[in-house]
Amino acid sequence: MSFPSRYRDKLVERCDGEVVVTVDPDRCLLVYPLPEWEVIEQKLVKLPSLKPQTRRLQRLLMGHATESQLDGSGRILLPPPLREFASLDKKVVLIGQGNKFELWDEGVWGQRCDQWLEEAAEDYELSDGLESISL
Repeated sequence: MSFPSRYRDKLVERCDGEVVVTVDPDRCLLVYPLPEWEVIEQKLVKLPSLKPQTRRLQRLLMGHATESQLDGSGRILLPPPLREFASLDKKVVLIGQGNKFELWDEGVWGQRCDQWLEEAAEDYELSDGLESISL
């Protein structure tokens, strides 16, 4: 997987090209710059582990977390289990999400976008936090 140059340069600046890739319950991969992942990991470790939902999230995110280094061309190597988890084949979509990236199979991304648009049209009531954002 190769990062576009505008992201590659920032990743090299911010974390010397060190990233952590893990899985997301939505069946995509999450790519964190190493410093951002360390913050997430500390938060996950501090969660009360007696709750089954917390343990599942910890096992899923931390258990699949894989460190990777951008090469000179801005590429990272994705291990087969991570590629299989997200059904990554030939074409992928990289989505910036603030402190992380999401990596989707192009076909799955298109299907999910259609699904989310349908759901948004059916349930257009916004939470208090979202109502304060002007788009």
